[in-house]
Amino acid sequence: MSAKRTMTLNLTEAEMDVLEQLSSEKDMSKTAVLRQALRLYQVITARLRVGEKFFFEDDIAKEKKELVVL
Repeated sequence: MSAKRTMTLNLTEAEMDVLEQLSSEKDMSKTAVLRQALRLYQVITARLRVGEKFFFEDDIAKEKKELVVL
């Protein structure tokens, strides 16, 4: 396991509310939620870099929407 480093993170009240809600819903610590979010962002960024696209598909409405990451 890699050595861990500590950082301070400043979040808005709304961002903290979302983090706490996800933490509770997923039964994960806030740190674990943030780590998972970082891994997901890393995967998305790497795949977009090689030209892949991400879509959300609504089977009922028969719609696809592309995820755009700036």
